[in-house]
Amino acid sequence: MLLGNGNMCKSKNPAESDSSDCLPNHHHHHHHQLVVTVGSETSRVHAALNLHEEEAAMPPWPSSSNSCFHQNKNNNVENKKVCSKCDRDHDHDHDQNNNSISNGIQDMKSVEINNNNDHKDHVVVEVEHAVNNANSSFAHAVINMVGMLIGLGQLATPYALQTGGWASVFLLIGLGIICSYTSHLLGQCLSRNSKLMNYTDLGHLSFGTKGRILTTSFIYLEIFMSLVSYTISLHDNLTTIFSTSHLNHLNNFFLSNCLSTSQLLTVIAVLVALPSLWLRDLSSISFLSSGGILMSVVIFVTVACTAVFGGVEVNKEVAVLRLGNIPAISGLYIFSFGGHIVFPDLYREMRDPSKFTKVSIVSFSLVTALYTTLAFMGAKMFGPEVNPQITLSMPRNLIFTKIALWATVLTPMSKYALEFAPFAMQLERNLSKYCSMKSRTRLIIRGCVGSCLLLVILTLALSVPYFEHVLSLTGSLVSVAICVIFPCTFYTKVFWTQISKPMLILNVTLVLLGCFLGAFGTISSFKLLVRNLHRAHLR
Repeated sequence: MLLGNGNMCKSKNPAESDSSDCLPNHHHHHHHQLVVTVGSETSRVHAALNLHEEEAAMPPWPSSSNSCFHQNKNNNVENKKVCSKCDRDHDHDHDQNNNSISNGIQDMKSVEINNNNDHKDHVVVEVEHAVNNANSSFAHAVINMVGMLIGLGQLATPYALQTGGWASVFLLIGLGIICSYTSHLLGQCLSRNSKLMNYTDLGHLSFGTKGRILTTSFIYLEIFMSLVSYTISLHDNLTTIFSTSHLNHLNNFFLSNCLSTSQLLTVIAVLVALPSLWLRDLSSISFLSSGGILMSVVIFVTVACTAVFGGVEVNKEVAVLRLGNIPAISGLYIFSFGGHIVFPDLYREMRDPSKFTKVSIVSFSLVTALYTTLAFMGAKMFGPEVNPQITLSMPRNLIFTKIALWATVLTPMSKYALEFAPFAMQLERNLSKYCSMKSRTRLIIRGCVGSCLLLVILTLALSVPYFEHVLSLTGSLVSVAICVIFPCTFYTKVFWTQISKPMLILNVTLVLLGCFLGAFGTISSFKLLVRNLHRAHLR
């Protein structure tokens, strides 16, 4: 075993490494990244954290299986690789060769990550922790992926099925199959290069800096529009929970002349969630991520219980097909399968990444079955009267309804801090890089910016309270690109010299289909949104 100059080699196979893969350790000090995983929902949003252009060119934080030291030219020990996770001094004297192994063992105990050269704040991360991150089993990966996919989409699937006709379920199933295939493509791209750690890295690999900027913009836009949709859902369900007498009493207490009682309730709920944006340590709210998954399960169970035990007749008629409504509902269906920005994180956390395709197939099959069941239950129970959010159509007197409504209200309030985390961390990173200021000052700026963004989201949600149209617009404008267009494009670009003609034709077809659904869905959703705003203005 030998320890030499401290050059870090990223490839396990010596034949795969080149001069660009081995960099002196002193280049590595300022490019370590700290990824805090506090649950599946946080995994979804921390995919947007690594946005520096130079990170694609620099090696990622080395793992225990692919970091090695090369032989020092003066070292007479046998040329073998020693895996480690440490920073070594660049120059070693000949007299230190005998102590190199023991020094390497001591250095493996911790890694110091410096966030700012001008500040002493640092985090010590044990190497064992990084190694243990890749310990997700097959079942665990399936649970995580299912938890990431289920969200707001399940509320709207009954409305989408009723609006588009029962034959539109084939569009739902088809999009589930397509998204499962594109997740497989992402896994293939990730297996090509171990340096790829997140979705934006795939964009950079395929199209350079422009690709990274484009994917980053779409990720942030999806997070922003999703939070607007969550806030609209919060507004609608809060209004249903509280009776008219409660609302009137609240309105008289606050003497609000500018806001309606339902809007005032939403403002209060958002203000209650606002302090969570000031938290720097996401581990203190890690329970919220699992809570969001639990709420999604509760909503499905309560709808099923309403159909079975609620005394509601499941015999309403559903049209076969309403072709003119397909562009509008396609965005709702696509949004329901949005989760691809997190799949690189899931891939890297798996103990056996070769099973990622099987994980995708099982997960999308389960989610598609759940969406299909929920869509038919809601459409058959309520027919044309079904609300864009299924919880608002359930009978008010049932305990199942109250549980579902509260679950729908608590879910958005748990999302704000977790969804805001990528932007907040990037903001603080930029402040550390370009400005010399204290940690408390950065925290204050971060909290103020987050609060302002949340108020903007609140204003938009109250100004455009049309859940189905905003959600459909998000799916058609953003999700279709992230879930369909980008993965096919990434794979085609990365494997251009190896891709078979049938797969090339398939990928090009899916890109064209995604562009078609995205364009017509965006136009249709935008027109409906403008039409509803115009009607509201005339009242």
